[in-house]
Amino acid sequence: MGKLRIIGLTGGIGSGKSTIARLFGDLGVHWVDADDVAREVVEPGQPALGQIAGHFGPEVLQADGSLDRAWLRQRVFARPAEREWLEALLHPIIREELIRQLENPTDYPLPYVLLVSPLLLETNQKMLVDEVIVVDVPEAVQLERTMARDNNSREQVERIMAAQLGREERRARANAIIDNSRPLHNVELQVCELHNRLLAQFS
Repeated sequence: MGKLRIIGLTGGIGSGKSTIARLFGDLGVHWVDADDVAREVVEPGQPALGQIAGHFGPEVLQADGSLDRAWLRQRVFARPAEREWLEALLHPIIREELIRQLENPTDYPLPYVLLVSPLLLETNQKMLVDEVIVVDVPEAVQLERTMARDNNSREQVERIMAAQLGREERRARANAIIDNSRPLHNVELQVCELHNRLLAQFS
């Protein structure tokens, strides 16, 4: 077997990336979620959290000393310069940790792993991957799912969506597209077919 390939799995907010990642996981694929890593690097005791508190002040922390994500999200989406500062701090730390977690898992029989990331194409994380899979749903579905899931206002979700690549541009950059607006059994079939293609391509 050649070198382990890293396949990027991305999609707009509310497109169902985690569901698709779990379906690949059921087929034995090792996957790392950039959102999980982004949470891990700002846990209490991590140096990045101290830097964030130093920059934004004590109100960015909850009573137990953990990051107040809702407060921070509102702040950075309302102030682009603050978002740039935060991204400049966190993106390199997240990237390093992603690489560490994606490194060849012990006794791993498959030729590829998945990097699941909402901002794969918007950040230099795209340099880490050999191919890109886009999880695609209509924008109205993204909006509906995200409002229901995170209890966010329509305005907040629209701001988050505006900070991500547009749907057409994301689709244009994909090596493969999974239509996640279809019934689950069809989505499972799409994942199986893609998995088999990747096995054949890289084995």
